[in-house]
Amino acid sequence: MEVKRLYDLLDNYLEKYPNQEAALACKRNGEWRKFGIREYAELTNAITYGMMKIGVKPGDRVGIVSGNRPEWNMIDFAAMQMGAISVPVYPTISQDDYRHILNHAEMKIIFIEGKNLRNRLQPILPEVTTLEHIYTFNDEGDGYNHLDELIRLGRENPQPKKLANIKASIDEHDMASIIYTSGTTGKQKGVMLSHSNIVNNFKGVAMIPAKWNDKALSFLPICHAYERVLVYLYHYLGMSVYYAESLGTISENIKEVNPTMMTCVPRLLEKIYDKLRQAGKTMKGIQRTLYYWAFNLATTYQLEGMSAWYSLRLKIADKLIYSKWRTAIGGNFDIVVSGGSAIQPHIASFFSAIGMPVFEGYGLSETSPVIAVSRRGKHGRQFGTVGPALPGVEIKLGERDEVLCRGHNIMLGYYKDPELTKEVIDREGWFHTGDTGRLTEHNLLVITGRLKNIFKTSFGKYVNPAVIESKFSESPFIENMIVLGENRKFAAALISPDFTFLKGWCERHNIKFTTKEETIENPVVKERFKKEVDKYNSHFGDYEQIRRYRLVSDEWTMQNGFLSPTLKTKRNVLEEHYKERIEQLFK
Repeated sequence: MEVKRLYDLLDNYLEKYPNQEAALACKRNGEWRKFGIREYAELTNAITYGMMKIGVKPGDRVGIVSGNRPEWNMIDFAAMQMGAISVPVYPTISQDDYRHILNHAEMKIIFIEGKNLRNRLQPILPEVTTLEHIYTFNDEGDGYNHLDELIRLGRENPQPKKLANIKASIDEHDMASIIYTSGTTGKQKGVMLSHSNIVNNFKGVAMIPAKWNDKALSFLPICHAYERVLVYLYHYLGMSVYYAESLGTISENIKEVNPTMMTCVPRLLEKIYDKLRQAGKTMKGIQRTLYYWAFNLATTYQLEGMSAWYSLRLKIADKLIYSKWRTAIGGNFDIVVSGGSAIQPHIASFFSAIGMPVFEGYGLSETSPVIAVSRRGKHGRQFGTVGPALPGVEIKLGERDEVLCRGHNIMLGYYKDPELTKEVIDREGWFHTGDTGRLTEHNLLVITGRLKNIFKTSFGKYVNPAVIESKFSESPFIENMIVLGENRKFAAALISPDFTFLKGWCERHNIKFTTKEETIENPVVKERFKKEVDKYNSHFGDYEQIRRYRLVSDEWTMQNGFLSPTLKTKRNVLEEHYKERIEQLFK
């Protein structure tokens, strides 16, 4: 059947892959709980019938506050197929953000995962005057209705004819979902996306030739447009989706599932890269020499133009070293999609060389989300680029090289904010991304920075912090950093060390690692970081070099609000949190 609206995905899955035994899977009590496509569809319909019975109507907003789990998908489809609006909400945001989103969206019903989330939301829920129903995934005797009750209610009150009529009345250009996003700055905005926006997006991504018939591992937040659309893609192609238990269990889950595909953010690949690089330091003699010969060879890999001599060495390295790495990492990867931020070219080269082909993509929630993505074939993929525009999407560069795009992926607008919508979508339909970029001779897009983050020093020199931060993050000592200097005489930085690496370094150099605060004040540690800063400063002009910096003991995470769900730094949050320290940098 033709998939035009998102809920068509389930009917399409049933028709083409009726015997799929693990359309969705997650760990429950230490075992993988698999939901076959028939059970998946039946539970989804039961949830829809249950919502119809309690009075949820087309157009009502249905909130989902949860991490990745199969029930998330069931509620998502259950809402959309009855004409309600699915509103996913991050489980890691602040109470103020919850208050804003729940009231702004005028939620009619909300599904909440876990006791901790319920405790955080409980003081806010009475303030949401439109909220009529609250359901939870786990029955912990706290007085809330449980999802199983809604499923039972739906099974007892099926309305297939009414549902069929509603589904038939929904147009592909009708709104399907509202995704709240602040990116890395600003107040949460409601991005309105239609069925057509998202369907065309994953259909375009499906044009990448890959092993679209096996298993995918999912661990990025499904409430983010990036991971959500990829999960829809897996459904479209009949793949099994296995949800990782947590970020900390990814390695274990990969080995258990043996997936052919996953999405990730660059930081995950950088951590694996650093771990492999450090592993060789415990070796000696010829073993160590061979290890780093293979390691360095992988970083110079290119997709085209490699000599026969290089190819021969690559085969030898694969047999002796890379095959062991793949066994250690796990998986049978045919494709790893990297997004959320730019991956450094040598990292993409490295993983592609060792048998984990990295494909970069780029987009925003407002663009459903993919604008461009790498693909197989001539001039479809080049390290350092995010690939060509998705089919049906146009790209051009505006003032100051801002990336503009137009096509079927552009959002309907910001919910309840037509003025803000007009600020980002011009009269000709071009969406202004706020990112800067350039196009290669083969029209592959290169993202060079964030327009609003580019600053001018007091000497009139423009500095692009994204380029500097990306280069410095090559250092295994540095987990994250932000570069500052608007209207100042020089560029400065706050650096959050990689404390896992730093602890190992201290042990190897007989330096006592006490607390994070004390360790970063250790003179030997400070001197080592100075060497790192000097090393990476050498790649930049005088006005771009980091003249002063400060090590901070805080680890920047999603949980403390310093990183976005795709692990990008939230500059406004960091600048406010470290306001006094930043001022001291420029005194």
